Amino acid sequence: MLWSIHCLDRPNGLELRMQTRPKHLEYLAAVKDKIMFCGPMMSENSQEMLGSLLIVNVASRAAAESFSENDPYAAAGLFESVVIRRLRKFMLDPALAQD
Repeated sequence: MLWSIHCLDRPNGLELRMQTRPKHLEYLAAVKDKIMFCGPMMSENSQEMLGSLLIVNVASRAAAESFSENDPYAAAGLFESVVIRRLRKFMLDPALAQD
């Protein structure tokens, strides 16, 4: 099953994000077989990371919650909010996809 994990950083969380980032990247590498997509959410001018978006393929909501809770960013208290939702894949014409 696909799940979206939408995380927003606490205000002024950039320093904590950068301090924790190496452990976060190690975690993602260790669980990469479950990740369909992931990346930071950026400010309008792309100068600051404001949160994270992950699409994961795991068996249940409990597994998605565990995936999220085990992220070093979550353990460090970076996130102000985390929303986990079930996701159904739908693909339009790939030629219409944009970066």
